[in-house]
Amino acid sequence: MNSEFQNISILGGGLLGGSLALALLNQENPPTVHLWVRRESSLLEAQNLGISNTTTHLPSAVTHADLLILAVPVGAMPDLITAAILAGLPKTCLITDVGSVKRTPHLTLAPLLAPHAIPFIGSHPMAGSEKNGLTAALPSLFEGAACLLTNDDNAPTHLTEPLARFWQSVGCHTHWTTATEHDELVARISHLPHILAAAGAHTSLQNPSEGRFGGGGLRDTTRVAAGNPDMWAEILIENRHALLSPLRQTIDQLREILASLENADHEAARQWLTTAKSLRDTLNQPR
Repeated sequence: MNSEFQNISILGGGLLGGSLALALLNQENPPTVHLWVRRESSLLEAQNLGISNTTTHLPSAVTHADLLILAVPVGAMPDLITAAILAGLPKTCLITDVGSVKRTPHLTLAPLLAPHAIPFIGSHPMAGSEKNGLTAALPSLFEGAACLLTNDDNAPTHLTEPLARFWQSVGCHTHWTTATEHDELVARISHLPHILAAAGAHTSLQNPSEGRFGGGGLRDTTRVAAGNPDMWAEILIENRHALLSPLRQTIDQLREILASLENADHEAARQWLTTAKSLRDTLNQPR
């Protein structure tokens, strides 16, 4: 148990919110965990998973919170925080989130929290799945995952250090960065790969009936394109400025291999593929 946060409220019952609730409840001497969901159907799903303190009543979820985790789309965070404050959120509560972008939460939440002196620190556990919702929740989802933390609003160390330990307690390894650096990083290593998977699905599966002939390569390279389009559209638009440069670089890479094919340049194609292999192989090296 992370004893520094004994009452933890998670707002949002999707894959990440549900998985985090399960991970905490599976700890030895677990904290008190409240999960807030919008829909009655999600309430039943959470209870079936064993998350007993699940509610659609916001005051019940936030009144005693030491740590409140926003596990909703970034665009929904400001209204939900406003509602949580009106519902009795303690001023002593630390707010964090699990959003895939960080500049927007820091910009939109700080003005709402500042009059109440409630601190916000950004969190982004790099864990997920192409599957969605509570029914896909796993208590092991965060094990071995990176969690990027942002403190652009200068919360003190007596809050930053416990939050890092909190994420470590569910299996994450943590790294501090700025919101801008975070968004530029995830544009390259997370958001761009999703675009590439979607582009591959568009082109390779333009005749869906041909997919039955595909092997593991087709499935592997397009897997994340099965993610929630509504969620990913928001992520890509929110982080569009950071995505433009790596997307243009990708287009340049495609032009390079296209030129080698048009010119039947075997050596250029080999060099292009060799460089890609060398870079991909670094993922298998110990950190």
